[in-house]
Order: sequence, then structure tokens, then C-alpha cells
Amino acid sequence: MDFLKLAKERYSCRSFSTKEVEQEKIDSILEAAKVAPTARNLQPQKILVLTAKEELDKLSLCTKYGWNAPVMMIIFYDKDISYKRESYDNKDFGIIDASIVTTHMMLEIQNLGLGTTWIGAFDPDKLCEVYNIPRNLEPIAILPVGYPSEDAKPSKLHDIRKDISEFTYYNKIN
Repeated sequence: MDFLKLAKERYSCRSFSTKEVEQEKIDSILEAAKVAPTARNLQPQKILVLTAKEELDKLSLCTKYGWNAPVMMIIFYDKDISYKRESYDNKDFGIIDASIVTTHMMLEIQNLGLGTTWIGAFDPDKLCEVYNIPRNLEPIAILPVGYPSEDAKPSKLHDIRKDISEFTYYNKIN
């Protein structure tokens, strides 16, 4: 599948079948995270993969979303090692790096015939408490991962996109 076809076919899946996700597919998703570019190649991402029922169930204390996906992946970045733009404004690139990693994972999930969506609506403090996450790790996203159910489909807004001319400028922003 070519990249644009893959990107256009990917949608936010919010309905999963009960079919188990094979370990080799989980490994492939993690490989996509591994090869994602990060600032200065510091690779500050940390990923917690939840597959055990008791661990998946605890996630409901942190977010109302998950749609009973058989796998949940929580993406963090390590604030102690992420790149900071020190010479200028000290911007921490960890959230950017973790977002790039998450996007790579989402595209590989689609490539493997699985579904996901980016969950950003969660209580980060509760999540860190529930899973005993060290303070230096900042949670960025939760990805439910699984086979889309038979009734899974893109939202009505999926194909509504601005025209390229509405967000692109050449040589100066007017």
C-alpha cells in the first residue's frame, strides 16, 4: 500500500472485535515506534503495553475511552532525557517526539489491518498513580489496539478536509 493511500484509509476506530492481537503484530507496532525520528535521536519515548485483563480494566479509572480493545498502548516521554532547545527558549521536544512516535505506531497499526484512535482525554495524574509511573515520565497518548469490529467505520467528519490552499503559504504568511 502506498503511503497516501494508507494515510487516507486510516480512521479513528472506536469499535473493536474480541479477537486477540498477535504478538508479532504488537512487535511490529513497537518496531515502528523504534524507527520514528526524535530530536537529536535521544529517543525519549517509553511505551506501556497492556494486554492482561486486570491491567486493562484499571485503565477505566483514568479514561472513559477504550472501547474494550484487547491491547492498550500508553505512550510517554522521559522528561530527563528529552531534548530541550536550551540556546533559545528551552522548549521541551519530548511531546513532539512522543507525538511522532505515536503517529508512526498508528500508521503501522493501520498497515497491519488493525484499528486504533488517539486517546488524549485521560487523567494523567491518575494514570501515573494507577500504573505506578515514575515522575520523569510524561503520558502523551493512549492507543487502543485491536481488530475493528464488523460495524466499525470512520466518523462522518473523516473525509472533511480543508483545501491545501487554506493552510499553505509560499515565501510569506499573509
